[in-house]
Amino acid sequence: MSLDKAAPAWSVSETGGTNMTRARILLASAAIAGVTGGAVAQETTIRIGLVRSIANGALAMGEERGYFKEAGIKIEQDFIASSANAMALLGQGRLQIIAGGISAGYFNALEKDIPIIITLDRVTTPIRHNLMIRPDLKDKIKDLKDLKGKIIASNGAGSITTYEVGKMLERVGLTIRDVEIKVIPFPQFAVAFENKAIDGALVIPPFTYQLIDKKLAVPFAAPDDLVQPQPLSIAVNLINTDWAKQNQEILRKFYVALMRGVRDYCQAYHGGAIRKDLIDALIKTGAERRPELLHTFPWPARNLTGRVNPESLLDIQAWYAKNKFTTAQLPIARLVDYSYVERAWSTTATLTTRTKSSVRSLWRTRPARSPAAAEARPANQDGSFRGCC
Repeated sequence: MSLDKAAPAWSVSETGGTNMTRARILLASAAIAGVTGGAVAQETTIRIGLVRSIANGALAMGEERGYFKEAGIKIEQDFIASSANAMALLGQGRLQIIAGGISAGYFNALEKDIPIIITLDRVTTPIRHNLMIRPDLKDKIKDLKDLKGKIIASNGAGSITTYEVGKMLERVGLTIRDVEIKVIPFPQFAVAFENKAIDGALVIPPFTYQLIDKKLAVPFAAPDDLVQPQPLSIAVNLINTDWAKQNQEILRKFYVALMRGVRDYCQAYHGGAIRKDLIDALIKTGAERRPELLHTFPWPARNLTGRVNPESLLDIQAWYAKNKFTTAQLPIARLVDYSYVERAWSTTATLTTRTKSSVRSLWRTRPARSPAAAEARPANQDGSFRGCC
């Protein structure tokens, strides 16, 4: 397909559920690092639906640094409220890839033989999610048991945030049925808190930091502390497998380019010199408008190898089944295809080894009292980077 010269290298639109009303934001890249000028090459467009998240920084860096362009790929993005809302679009081939949480809808779709599968871990421990509550309730809600009967917002019916709330409630003998789940898109949480339409919400970065900054909500309980098994794999990439069968080579190139972006994300996550570049790229996508928040607050981690933790994925499926969100009980081979990240890993392994080495160096040499050092320390603290990029 010929590249339209008038089209930007990067385009983002809004997709709400199955409604394809689009508010297009055009983000042009005048000078992408590592890409030379010359004749317009043939490019393949890949349309991706993604939930707004700091983890999108890997994709953003792939665009900014020209990794996708080098691979002959043009990325077109649609922001979605949740992966659950966009599952039908993926199955129909209107989106080729989804980047978002693992919803009950995924398992239901597999039971119906809809052509989709998980390929890549997108957010892993520490995920930095938080069950936040209204500031006026902090003296009344002091324990998870105090949430009984309260209204808790989740970004989608049967979404991964519902799983996180349910798993935390089970720690104190409650279930998801002991609270009222109200489905609200992440960008609308602020209004819901301000109007006291909800008592709490399971919030992801950067929305957690926005709510803290505006004093609309306070942190209460963290899945990183309370949800097992870990490392958590709660957000992923999913592909349309029918499309994938017809585009194996371009998909291989896509994942090599994306894994290069993941490498950059991990460098930035641990305070590397590339951090400002990644923050600038995130600002362009609209994931967050205030760079000071991205400089100040910690980010969710990504697995440098891209592998989904099978124990975490199977536990998510089991929880959805136990709570009647799905009847699926599928083996791990039906739930995730590791081949794409394994091929990409074999291509980028040398670069990744250098990334780990430089990250460890950053960790060792950063001043002990630096706030950045506290946030940069790998979650497992043993240098193996298991569950943390």
